[in-house]
Amino acid sequence: MSGEKPGGESGNQPGSESGSRPGSQPGGEPGNGTYGQSTGHGRAWPRPQAPAPASAPVGLRERKKQLTYQAVSDAAIAMFLERGFDKVSVAEVAAAADISKPTLFRYFPAKEDLVLHRFADHEDEPARVVAARPSGDSPLDALRRHFLDGLDRRDPVTGLCDGPEVLAFLRLLYGTPSLVARMYAYQGRSEAALARALGGGAPERLAAGQIVAVLRILALDNWRRIDAGESADRVYAGAVQEAEQAFVQLRTGLEPQPRG
Repeated sequence: MSGEKPGGESGNQPGSESGSRPGSQPGGEPGNGTYGQSTGHGRAWPRPQAPAPASAPVGLRERKKQLTYQAVSDAAIAMFLERGFDKVSVAEVAAAADISKPTLFRYFPAKEDLVLHRFADHEDEPARVVAARPSGDSPLDALRRHFLDGLDRRDPVTGLCDGPEVLAFLRLLYGTPSLVARMYAYQGRSEAALARALGGGAPERLAAGQIVAVLRILALDNWRRIDAGESADRVYAGAVQEAEQAFVQLRTGLEPQPRG
């Protein structure tokens, strides 16, 4: 049942987009990004740390939409973790959330977005980090510092988090091909947002592609070590070293620097 979309269509193509991005409210309004899932270590799935642009106060009606949005996603993820993503239909999720299937699709353009909602607010995080960097900092300075801070906080987005619920969620994500494919659309939008923050030209687009790829690979390498049984604390020192080397390579070009 993966790839379900309104009207019974199926099968998102890798990198495709359907409707609004994951994390959008009906009508394209941005999601609130409040991830209430505990990791088991007292940590919730985190919000981005870079400040978002100021916006008007959220009204009661909008707040209700956001709460519904979060509740539907949480109910879906619980069912997917219990039975497997492909064995749960959108109709079952809608019934569990006490909404109609058309209403669910107004919140989530595709079934995969029920899961990727947890990453939605991180989609333009690199762009926000660059835009909010202190005067005198280069974009790479800001991104490096932000990633290292994420490692220190055991931010799940860095792959360095061994909380039981985060581990279960990431195993669901990386173990489901349709979810991995949908992630490529997320990463493409992240890359485009970062390119705009850097200036929008061809050199900036090339730089954004390299930066997003580095962040993805670092996080995936951390996750693989933890999935193999290492603790986040044990992986931490190596993760910091690899991140430092990766940012050196980003600064100096594609030729890897010799290891000391």
